[in-house]
Amino acid sequence: MRLDGKTAIVTGGASGFGAGIVRKFLAEGAQVMIADINGDAAQAMAAECGSGTLAQQVDVSDGASVDAMAQAALDSFGKVDILINNAGVTHLPAPLDSVSEEDFDRVFRVNMKSVYLTAKALVPHMKERETGAILNVASTAGVSPRPNLNWYNASKGWMITATRTMAVELAPFGVRVNAINPVAGETPLLKSFMGEDTPEIRAKFLSTIPIGRFSQPEDMGNAACFLCSDEASMITGVAMEVDGGRCI
Repeated sequence: MRLDGKTAIVTGGASGFGAGIVRKFLAEGAQVMIADINGDAAQAMAAECGSGTLAQQVDVSDGASVDAMAQAALDSFGKVDILINNAGVTHLPAPLDSVSEEDFDRVFRVNMKSVYLTAKALVPHMKERETGAILNVASTAGVSPRPNLNWYNASKGWMITATRTMAVELAPFGVRVNAINPVAGETPLLKSFMGEDTPEIRAKFLSTIPIGRFSQPEDMGNAACFLCSDEASMITGVAMEVDGGRCI
């Protein structure tokens, strides 16, 4: 029960890595808001997980929607101890000069602007309480980028830099900020990363991961739980690779 008494918001919490984080946090005693652009999926997961959960439809790229999410969490929980910026998108693999402006803007809004919007909505609350933990779900793509995912890679590199500068600025207020860098995992985004899901392409991806498997939502839940718990009270500004050795 490492998160007993804690409250958390997990964006993109109804599927993939976000769902793994939600389940781990609940198992460790936290109350969790499952915030997702798919409101029906968030409601279904909250119903499945039972007490301690709250479902919220949110578009993390829209300021008014993020503000409504933050207020709903504060109204229900009374406080927000932990913020997980997990929601993310990618563009399909393509040469960097052929990605559409529409796809670039979507990656920018969901992967980057969302971190600004959630900080704007919740950091003042954490500063006032002089405590809090923020975890940004970045990617190995921000450290060791693959070709043809240029603008996605860049968005995750931005997130890692944002994590570090947020950590330095917020440390005097008792707020810790870290990131995790997953490798490609068994999530709805996997097919988008690969372009198409075939045994041959899966084998090619797996050949770059020394441990020899894709990451699982449970892997992210375990890492997120540690970094957001009091056990990690001396850790801030870290971008932890949860990647089976991919970045070595």
